[in-house]
Amino acid sequence: MSGASIIDGKAFAEGLRARVARQVAVLNQKHGLTPGLTVMLVGEDPASQVYVRSKGKQTVEAGMKSDEIRLPADTSHDTVLAKVKALNRNPSVHGILVQLPLPRQVDSTAILNAIEPAKDVDGFHVINAGRLATGQDALVPCTPLGCLLMLKDRLGDLAGAEAVVVGRSNIVGKPMAQLLIKESCTVTVAHSRTRDLPAVCRRADILIAAVGKAEMIKGDWVRPGATVIDVGINRVERDGKARLVGDVDFAGAAKVAGAITPVPGGVGPMTIACLLVNTVTAACRQAGVPVPEV
Repeated sequence: MSGASIIDGKAFAEGLRARVARQVAVLNQKHGLTPGLTVMLVGEDPASQVYVRSKGKQTVEAGMKSDEIRLPADTSHDTVLAKVKALNRNPSVHGILVQLPLPRQVDSTAILNAIEPAKDVDGFHVINAGRLATGQDALVPCTPLGCLLMLKDRLGDLAGAEAVVVGRSNIVGKPMAQLLIKESCTVTVAHSRTRDLPAVCRRADILIAAVGKAEMIKGDWVRPGATVIDVGINRVERDGKARLVGDVDFAGAAKVAGAITPVPGGVGPMTIACLLVNTVTAACRQAGVPVPEV
């Protein structure tokens, strides 16, 4: 029997999307502004196709404009780059998202850094990363932003909390650490080469798992009462059936944690909801109108 409270990311994301929709209606009525998001998909990766469809559906449901650009897998780097530059120049496009992964012939870093930083709703551009790292206003990567919103909703003021982020990716680990530093947490970024990783994890009041390895973090690595945010989504086979599990051994961790996100239904739904938040933020900044609080 689980002793931890379950952090319901699906319900939280639903509420966040509803708040975004209300603010979009106000922006449209008051300023004639309809935020617009364009998603580019290169190739036919099945998971990416599902994700792009979901993004489009939720964008429209929030009252925003949604467009998709689909290109074949053999599209050249220069063609993708030209499409991005055209979107940069289009004033009706407030947010640009290039779905990863890209085919081998396309330089992902160059494409992401070609996106106008003000339209970089994924928050991956080096300028947005630098602004986040230096405490300035930035478009923040959606998954870490979703994690932070759930943490603040659960715990309130995070100042002084001991936080451990397991994983150092540019997409989750590093920006998550920067967000927690901004909240005045004491932050440790741990990874595969951290000495005595279990002991480091046991120090955490807030434990963020973002390593991409199924159930790597065991229950006895978790400090009693800690809040555990599991970013991992790993497909494993159990009893002949495919299952999704996180980077945390949920059954073990839930016995000791104070609160924990499940997989699925935890962090995942928050990512698209925060993409909508970023698109609204980008649209308002480009139009010179106040960014609404959602």
